[in-house]
Amino acid sequence: MKAIGYTQAGSIDAAESLIEFETEQPTLGPRDLLVEVRGISVNPVDVKVRANVSPDQGHKVIGYDAAGVVRQVGSEVESFQPGDEVFYAGDITRPGTNAELHAVDERIVGKKPKLLGFAEAAGLPLTSITAWEMLFDAFGLKEGEGEGEALLVIGGAGGVGSILIQLAKQLTGLTVIATASRPETIDWVKKMGADHVINHRESLVDQVQALELEPRYVAALTNTDDHFGAILELIKPRGHVAVIDDPQVLDIKPGKMKALSFSWEFMFTRSMFQTDDIDKQHQLLSRVSTLIDEAKLISTVTNNLGQLSVENLKRAHAHQESGRAIGKQVLKGF
Repeated sequence: MKAIGYTQAGSIDAAESLIEFETEQPTLGPRDLLVEVRGISVNPVDVKVRANVSPDQGHKVIGYDAAGVVRQVGSEVESFQPGDEVFYAGDITRPGTNAELHAVDERIVGKKPKLLGFAEAAGLPLTSITAWEMLFDAFGLKEGEGEGEALLVIGGAGGVGSILIQLAKQLTGLTVIATASRPETIDWVKKMGADHVINHRESLVDQVQALELEPRYVAALTNTDDHFGAILELIKPRGHVAVIDDPQVLDIKPGKMKALSFSWEFMFTRSMFQTDDIDKQHQLLSRVSTLIDEAKLISTVTNNLGQLSVENLKRAHAHQESGRAIGKQVLKGF
């Protein structure tokens, strides 16, 4: 089968930062699906891995979102059969989705939304899982809760922020404050449903106080190092901060007086460690699919770059690295 990957970590500008090659079809484990990949998306994790993680040997294939059609199932598969249309975010410890065929554990797979094409559906899994786990695992909310409380989303126009805003507005009673700094990103987070938009290039504390709100929950999605002091100042006592980016150092000691809680969100944890509740990702993706088909959630895709190719995938990586990506970028399969 055809795949796109790399042999040496480094800059996207390098001549062979991504290359197409032929490789063997995946071998299925007992709970695996063999999926014909018809759509993929690009996430920050793709560019981080490509830039920093060299292959152990040979080629490394990345890609952590896919939508496609099940072609074969493992001996112990329970929830899917050949011909099913699916979407999922994969497992960072296994070969990625930038390939014609891909093997994935059924317990982290959902049925593809009927209302979306394959490429557009591929824009949802990783970010939806991340946002869902922040709201309902990290923050410990239950659906319908949160009335009278506020959530601050730092980096509201990115892929995770875009779906997090929607999930919070559809499934909880939270008031959502999102940050954005450009006219186009401000318009985008309003479209996603944010109640208030503030500028992360200005004082977060002053702007939140001007709203007469004190967020109990903060989703720190980007540049947490830069905003952490403001977060500690503006958050409500006994509040909760969830972080998804990679700050070098976080001094959480100043949060003691407010008895704050802190947590990391990493959506690959369940698949990496084969946790007892790994099936929760199957369940939540199935729920997201239903919410899309009920028109309660909308697509977060802003850029479809066409067929999967080295040239188009390089373009997507370069734009993701620019820091100016809004929503999600997707490509069709080979």
